[in-house]
Amino acid sequence: MDSIAAGTEKHATIEHRVRRIFWRLISIFPDKIYLTLKYFSIFGRFPNWKTPTRFSEYQQIRKLQDQNPLYATVVDKAAAKDFIRERIGDDCLIPTYWVGTDLSEVDWHSIPLPAVVKPTHASGAGFFLWEKTDIDELMRQSPEAEWLASDHSRVNREWAYSNVPPRIIIEKLIGERDEILSDYRFYSFNGNLVHIEVRSPLEGVMHESVYSPDWELLPIHMDYYPLLEKQLPRPDGYDKMLEIARTLGPGLGFARIDLYNTSQGIFVGEITLYPSGGFETFVPDSYDFQLAKYWKEFVVQQ
Repeated sequence: MDSIAAGTEKHATIEHRVRRIFWRLISIFPDKIYLTLKYFSIFGRFPNWKTPTRFSEYQQIRKLQDQNPLYATVVDKAAAKDFIRERIGDDCLIPTYWVGTDLSEVDWHSIPLPAVVKPTHASGAGFFLWEKTDIDELMRQSPEAEWLASDHSRVNREWAYSNVPPRIIIEKLIGERDEILSDYRFYSFNGNLVHIEVRSPLEGVMHESVYSPDWELLPIHMDYYPLLEKQLPRPDGYDKMLEIARTLGPGLGFARIDLYNTSQGIFVGEITLYPSGGFETFVPDSYDFQLAKYWKEFVVQQ
């Protein structure tokens, strides 16, 4: 049995554990106070609420002020498929087998394997199902209560999730079992693509690198996984990936559009509005300012 390890904890360090305790203690505060204190605990500075100059600051302001009703649709892994279908059709949709809240109601004989089971309203949780023994293990663990209790609108005050009903989705597991899949994360500002974060497994360890839309390796990374400094070949079908991301982005302000390029085709993984809960860090730190310039040009001024 494999489980999705899209870790919610970056490092299991004493410092990080202390931060988590602090975040729980301040969770009683209203959104703006909570976000101010959490931002300080991560970055060592307070956010500039009045005249933001950083991408991370625009993210906090978005949580409090930008309540576009479309956001709740695109961050919902089930509802987003209708949005995607309307814009680019069905070809890049991962087939859905079931959506609900109680896995005991699933007719597992009707679920083709391999499949993946995960919450529609959260990240960092799920099960890969390759064979019947994996289903047995899933049902033994019975993770529904924990998954359904997850609430990003409280943990990081991500407004869009406050309007997403907590559910569980079962989808086709894309790619072959021995296929090494990279995750292509397109950073879009109303359809204007500024870079692609590529997460690639290398000898069993996930690495990341960042490319321009022209597939030029950029000297930056997101400070999450180890940096892969060597140039990767431009993927087959890359022009189609660019077209998909540019078509999905307009009207969403900033969005990270995640695509998978598999032997079975190109698929949309998800659309994210608040990467890392809005607290993403960059190396070098100056890139936080550069992304803010894109936000001002393509979002604020439009």
